[in-house]
Amino acid sequence: MSDFDVTAADTIDLDRLRRFVAVAEELHFARAAKALRIPRQALSATVIELEEELGTRLFVPGASPTQLTDDGGALLTRARDLIRVQEQAEREQEPDAPASLRVGFVPGVTVSKWARIWGDRLPDHPLAVVGVAQGEQESVLREGRVDLCFVRLPIDRTATNAIPLWQETPVAVVRKDDALSLLESISPADLADETIQDATDLDQAVDTLALVAAVGGAAIMPQSIARLHNRRDLVYRPISDTEFTEIALAWPAGTDTDLLEEFVGIVRGRSANSSRGVAEPEQRAAAPDRKPAAKKPAARKPAPKKPVARGRKPARRGR
Repeated sequence: MSDFDVTAADTIDLDRLRRFVAVAEELHFARAAKALRIPRQALSATVIELEEELGTRLFVPGASPTQLTDDGGALLTRARDLIRVQEQAEREQEPDAPASLRVGFVPGVTVSKWARIWGDRLPDHPLAVVGVAQGEQESVLREGRVDLCFVRLPIDRTATNAIPLWQETPVAVVRKDDALSLLESISPADLADETIQDATDLDQAVDTLALVAAVGGAAIMPQSIARLHNRRDLVYRPISDTEFTEIALAWPAGTDTDLLEEFVGIVRGRSANSSRGVAEPEQRAAAPDRKPAAKKPAARKPAPKKPVARGRKPARRGR
């Protein structure tokens, strides 16, 4: 009798469970991959990863057509329940109040610090924080789905304001048993003989890392993405002599508002006592035409007197 505990599925993210359910219902990896619009190899890697994590076989090895094991059938039932509960919660979830400002962020960016400061300073102005796919960072701004967005440069700057914030360290992700894992830092020369997996689509980073874990090679990506999808069977090492990626805060040109400027100020480190923004609207309304006080010219200091030598008499000149 199997020792498989089906409740272990409760800690697995729903995206991976949805992939398993697709295969379990289709009983065909190629059709399931096509329905999910992902590579078949990535789907197979997800199933292998789940089996290793759960410590059991989910599909009968070598069976044709594909066949679920008893543990796989139990997981299918549990996964369907978990997905149904989550979808129901998402349908029923309603915000307490409409958001005053909507801020998007691409994968790898953490905005909790700024959201916390916003909540402390402007508790009456709800802030909505929205995860954005890397490939949609410009369209969400263009279509007005968010007011601002943390993006990865480059972006189209013709109709967008952007403030560069920080650079991301590029890393190479390799298997733990790869010789490169023994290095503290990797150079491009170290990767010359390595198979480089395509990691340009950061929205598919999970699949890219699953591919590295399954077949080896290396994937080059920002450190924040590697950390976000960290796996126990992979390690990442910084790469020297490689271009950095850059994170910026962007918003459509011509949409500046007090709330928007307040958030920009928070991100740039502006203090709560700054006169800009909406923190003290009554004070700004009371003195709308106030200008900064002109600085008084600095008082001119008298020239220092030359010290007079004491105890010495001037030498007599000869006649």
